[in-house]
Amino acid sequence: MGNINIELVPMTRELCHGLFREWENDPDIYSDMSLFKPFIYTEEYADKYFDSKQKPNRKMMVIMLEDKPIGEIQLKQIDYDKKECTLSIHMQNDSYKGKGYGTTAEKLAVEYAFSELGMTAVNADTIIKNKRSQHILEKMGFKFLKEEDGFRFFRIEKE
Repeated sequence: MGNINIELVPMTRELCHGLFREWENDPDIYSDMSLFKPFIYTEEYADKYFDSKQKPNRKMMVIMLEDKPIGEIQLKQIDYDKKECTLSIHMQNDSYKGKGYGTTAEKLAVEYAFSELGMTAVNADTIIKNKRSQHILEKMGFKFLKEEDGFRFFRIEKE
């Protein structure tokens, strides 16, 4: 795979629009396929999404490849008292999957959670059928915790 040259930058409204202009919904993240629909970009959708995620217990970042947004990663449900948060990642479309970008972004986000936010644990969950995401989490050292309500839950603790 070689050297993956991506970076995480704080999400801005402009980057949010850039991300969603080429967004494709991923059927692997739908446990109920009757809810799956192809994504159609609108400025209103991107603005509403961006505004809805502006919370003090959430850090939104864009996965940048050179000067192009190719995915988003969030540290959410940040609990500064318990020193833990939850990782969430979505790649823009299939053309950026399977190339190591997501894995690299997740490593950078976990490192950020530990070193910058002072977290001692990062949680993650996937729907049961999302085997790719589960494989990446396990490869990174996340430990499987439980399976419940259609999800698999994982956790990594700071060494």
